[in-house]
Amino acid sequence: MPLSVPISYTRYLDDHGQPSGELPGWVDDPQLLLDFHRQMTLVRAFDQKCVALQRTGQIGTYASTLGQEAIGTALGRAMTEADVLIPYYRDTATQLQRGVAMQDILAYWGGDERGSAWTAPGALEDFPICVPIATQACHACGVASAFRIRQQPRVAVTTCGDGATSKGDFLESLNLAGVWQLPVVFVVNNNQWAISVPRSLQSAAPTLAHKALAAGIPGEQVDGNDVLAVYDRISIAIERARAGKGPTLVECVTYRLGDHTTSDDASRYRDADELSEAWKHEPIGRLQRFLHGQGLWDEEKEQQLQRDLGERINAAVEAFRSLPEADPGAAFDHLFAELPERYRQQRDELLIRATALGGSAHG
Repeated sequence: MPLSVPISYTRYLDDHGQPSGELPGWVDDPQLLLDFHRQMTLVRAFDQKCVALQRTGQIGTYASTLGQEAIGTALGRAMTEADVLIPYYRDTATQLQRGVAMQDILAYWGGDERGSAWTAPGALEDFPICVPIATQACHACGVASAFRIRQQPRVAVTTCGDGATSKGDFLESLNLAGVWQLPVVFVVNNNQWAISVPRSLQSAAPTLAHKALAAGIPGEQVDGNDVLAVYDRISIAIERARAGKGPTLVECVTYRLGDHTTSDDASRYRDADELSEAWKHEPIGRLQRFLHGQGLWDEEKEQQLQRDLGERINAAVEAFRSLPEADPGAAFDHLFAELPERYRQQRDELLIRATALGGSAHG
């Protein structure tokens, strides 16, 4: 028997950029709307550069955000500096919105430990990118528990993909957050694919937001291609948590327009017609059409924006390329509070080899 408990779904703009109902009052702020557009456009352009750098061997495997720019942009804008982000590997947009430098993000994907040592004031206590699936949800509950014990009006925000909602780490975290009424918000990027496994084969739940119900916490869906809706609903969830009213799960329904990572070839398992249809719903064009309708945007402004962003991205790439050679032993520095002897021996051997090669561990 299918579940009949209703889950709310929020959308403010349709695919043509037309309001689908009454808009929130804050939409009257033209600067906020333009900031959303500028940031999403930056994310997409930077994403394209990252893929190009990986293809030419300048960084390692990279997880694209193509088609999912609205989620991270809205999330980063909704958080305050006091809040803490516990991200997963597809959170470039959120990190950029919170002030992490593009060259730091490039350094991370280039295998450099310094890529997680950013100095952005709005992200100093944010966690590094988490690649293991769903373990970051557990970390978020730990952070939120600390906020509660300290009686701080702060919120832990954690993200994951749709596939992660099938992991025990995620479900256990929901349960704990509900029992302890923790100030944590779970944001699920439902991009329809867990690598090659479609959403339809991942879970029998009518929506991923339904999984919140078993934990006794609110769950809702939002159109993940509508930056206005994502920002509005996540802002409400964060402020709800800050006010001591407990956790929320927000499922953002979108689509992964690119490969899972640069190590993947989605054409092997995904129908081309499905991908073509998904492009009709992507978020940047939707917001741009709305801005045009409001008289806030035109082709000349778009061309100037593309030039400005191109210059910024190129400068960041040069800053990344100009980084001094990384300490070859740095990979061992953040594994344990006290490095076990077997790893100490490996590190020492690596440093000896690096010295013999003139300071580089490569070769």
